[in-house]
Amino acid sequence: MIVFDLRCPQSHVFEAWFGSSAAYEDQRARGLLACPVCGDAEIVKAAMAPNVGAKGNTRTEIIAKPQSTTPPSPAALKAALHALATAQAQALAKSQWVGRAFADTARAMHDGEVAAAPIHGETTLAEAKALIEEGVPVAALPLPIVPPDAVN
Repeated sequence: MIVFDLRCPQSHVFEAWFGSSAAYEDQRARGLLACPVCGDAEIVKAAMAPNVGAKGNTRTEIIAKPQSTTPPSPAALKAALHALATAQAQALAKSQWVGRAFADTARAMHDGEVAAAPIHGETTLAEAKALIEEGVPVAALPLPIVPPDAVN
């Protein structure tokens, strides 16, 4: 058996097993291969690294790297969280709050229906996954925020 990494035109990469290179070529020529993600039948071999065995005279034991067993101090954790919160606040200062309209607004910007601009808001996990599957660039904020209309 031989394993190949295969790729469709949408750049989905997957692996498949064949009895030989000739078996792969035969199945591809007969249109029997399809991308498991999108179903596209235009499949080509993807670049892959060869499986090269280790030399017989190499070490087999794993040398462990020393790991610190001392947890960071509360002051260090507080300082790191403060730095993260400050960086997030600076990024959001240049971004427009769109609330629950986030998914629709991000999609409209991606589709060119409205001008692209930095936005932030609220969305469900399912909506975020759908945006990612559509190729809309989104990212979760590292820290929660209070919506502007909820600030006292």
